[in-house]
Amino acid sequence: MTTTPFDKSGAATELFIFARFHAQAGKEAEVDAAIRDVAAPTRAEPGCLGYSACRSIRDDRQFYIYSRWVDEEAFEAHAALPHTVRFIERMDRLVDLPVDVSRARGFA
Repeated sequence: MTTTPFDKSGAATELFIFARFHAQAGKEAEVDAAIRDVAAPTRAEPGCLGYSACRSIRDDRQFYIYSRWVDEEAFEAHAALPHTVRFIERMDRLVDLPVDVSRARGFA
C-alpha cells in the first residue's frame, strides 16, 4: 500500500493526471502505439507513482491516460522530458479534438 505524501500544512501533495485523446478516424492504432511507447519511460521516472492507459468501450477512437505523481513538481519535470515532448508532438498529428488534461488532488 502506498501512502499519500503531505506537505507541512497536512495537505496532500500527490497529483493525479487525467488525459483524454480522441484519435482521427483511421489513426486509432497509431494513438494506441504512441501511448504504449511512452508508458515504460514514464513509469521509470522517479516521481511517477502510477501510469495506466484505457480505451473507451463506447467510442473506439477515445483514449485515456491516468497517472499519479508524487507532486506537481514531478509532473512538471515529466512534461519537459524528451520522451514526453516527442509524445505530445506525435499526438498532435493524430488527434482530431484538443487534448484534455485535468490535474487533481485526492481528498478522501
